[in-house]
Amino acid sequence: MNAIIRRVSALTFGRLLAVGAVALASVLVALVPLNKPQLQGALAEPELKSYDQVIPGSAVKFNMVPVPGGKFNMGSPDSEKGRNKDEGPVHEVQVGAFWIGKFELTWDEYDQYWKSTDQPPPAPFEKPERKADAITRPTPPYADETFGHGREGNPVICISQHSAMEYCRWLSRKTGINYRLPTEAEWEDACRAGTTTAYSYGDDPSKIGDYAWFEGNSEELAKPVGKKKPNPLGLFDMHGNVMEWCIDHYGADTYAKQAALGKLLVNPLVIPSERRFSHIARGGSWADKAQSLRSASRRGSDKTWLKLDPQRPQSIWWLTSAEFVGLRVVRPVTEIPELVDLKSKVTRQSGN
Repeated sequence: MNAIIRRVSALTFGRLLAVGAVALASVLVALVPLNKPQLQGALAEPELKSYDQVIPGSAVKFNMVPVPGGKFNMGSPDSEKGRNKDEGPVHEVQVGAFWIGKFELTWDEYDQYWKSTDQPPPAPFEKPERKADAITRPTPPYADETFGHGREGNPVICISQHSAMEYCRWLSRKTGINYRLPTEAEWEDACRAGTTTAYSYGDDPSKIGDYAWFEGNSEELAKPVGKKKPNPLGLFDMHGNVMEWCIDHYGADTYAKQAALGKLLVNPLVIPSERRFSHIARGGSWADKAQSLRSASRRGSDKTWLKLDPQRPQSIWWLTSAEFVGLRVVRPVTEIPELVDLKSKVTRQSGN
């Protein structure tokens, strides 16, 4: 009984920390025992704490922040100002514990991948039949890939969801740690950080400029990461700057289908296929109005995101008309079975 009490108390403590003061969140060391049956096993009562990850062979590093996981209400209520129909109905979901990047991925990190030719050895968790797969890299874009938005300390832009997934596969091999894109549910859980309001700081859109780069203050440019206030978990730019890829395919009726099941959804997701479109991007960007930066706001990619690409066939790596989309990496404590060693299925022959 004492062991059960300790586990419940620790989990409660973890969730309270998630919605605690911003000043404390950025230096949080959270002890979060996993008490969900589907997450028990090899990692019994792991210690979740923030950490720095150095990319081997470089001086580049990034910080990962713990997210306790648990249950939350996903989507927005009918009464939320600026709400779109694809954000509902609100439905309860449960996600496992994970780490997520404190900042959006920068060119400093991405350049280590796409400008190199190394072939890191397979990661320990890769399936035997996949260990021989070579890491692929983006072909050179037809123009400056930053499109004048800045490089050092700035978020990666214009990359496809396929590029984002391949970067994560390279990073996983390079570090020996399982990094990937977040599921849509994981992303919203991290963005909300325990809150139930339209934004992680409250409901007032007039305060968005304190937390985000958006149409009203960006001067039509993405900005260096981490210059605005973080959310309660200590995550920067979850609202605005660049939208962030999730692993899921987008569907306007996804939530309706999920809610119709009438049960608690554990780690919900829509597995990506060989189709190039449409995939989920979250958080809004420097080019969007405040309402598109809400925690529940969803957007699906489409062919207009590469309409300026003069190549035939058009690149599967770069979205030359999407100067507003980038990514943020996730590391699950225990991987979702459907995502174990998942590789992008997109190829040059893929349809839209």
